[in-house]
Amino acid sequence: MKIAISLPESIFEEAEQFARNGKKSRSQLYVAALKEYLSRHASDNITQTMNSVCDCLEKQDTEFANAAALKILSSEPW
Repeated sequence: MKIAISLPESIFEEAEQFARNGKKSRSQLYVAALKEYLSRHASDNITQTMNSVCDCLEKQDTEFANAAALKILSSEPW
């Protein structure tokens, strides 16, 4: 797929030089860069999902959990 994007000229020139030094095409460089960026930020989505689950759990009735914790803690030989 072909797309058009805008880049600051200094970034473009640096990327061009980097691609030439690595004997890669511009497309190969940009694909590799985007893959790396996306993989580094995938954990952000996981964290957001886990936070949503925790928020839902916090809203549920905790009477049972409190009673169970009290029972377990009261049997511990402190």
